[in-house]
Amino acid sequence: MKIIGAGFGRTGTASMKAALEHLGFGPCYHMLEVIAKPERVTDWDRALDGEVDDWESVLGGFESTVDWPGCPFYRELMDFYPDAKVLLTVRDPEKWYDSVYNTIYQFAHQAPGDDDFSTKLRPTIMRMIWNGTFDGRFEDRAHAIKVFEEHNSAVQAAVPADRLLTYQIGEGWQRLCDFLGVPVPDEDFPHVNDSASIRDLVEKTSREGKVPSAFES
Repeated sequence: MKIIGAGFGRTGTASMKAALEHLGFGPCYHMLEVIAKPERVTDWDRALDGEVDDWESVLGGFESTVDWPGCPFYRELMDFYPDAKVLLTVRDPEKWYDSVYNTIYQFAHQAPGDDDFSTKLRPTIMRMIWNGTFDGRFEDRAHAIKVFEEHNSAVQAAVPADRLLTYQIGEGWQRLCDFLGVPVPDEDFPHVNDSASIRDLVEKTSREGKVPSAFES
């Protein structure tokens, strides 16, 4: 593990996953990896129970991680991977809240069915994110934004400055590449998973059992 993503979902994490993989820091673990292979959710149940001591048992084979389910465990991952750098993706808090509320929050709270998301993933996602991180109060806009801002501040306080990059999607390649010590690619920075496409992306990932290629969407 070379890169630990500490930013919440809907801060450009799918685009960052694509960017990191393009730069040679892949595969990158993202919630889409759990949607593609629902059996991975048992790893995160164990993590929530404090039963993961060897993070290679969860993230072995991955060189980076962004988004949930990894971001709440950035401190544990920092300790386990002391040479890994930490990447905090951020976004305007008001726009972040609107994006989360209109996409993944609605998706998580739709009527349950008999699909893998409903039967295998939803209980853990509810436990970790909506009832855990946001205390069951995500619909309280002020509370959710406060949690978001306090998380970002906690990361910035906990991670040594030379180990942390706070980054906003839209900045392009330069600061990211400087931080990682790699050349700037000729290709444009990827733009993946906007609000209009998230359902299609999730459904395609679940149907095919794999995350679409980084520069497909």
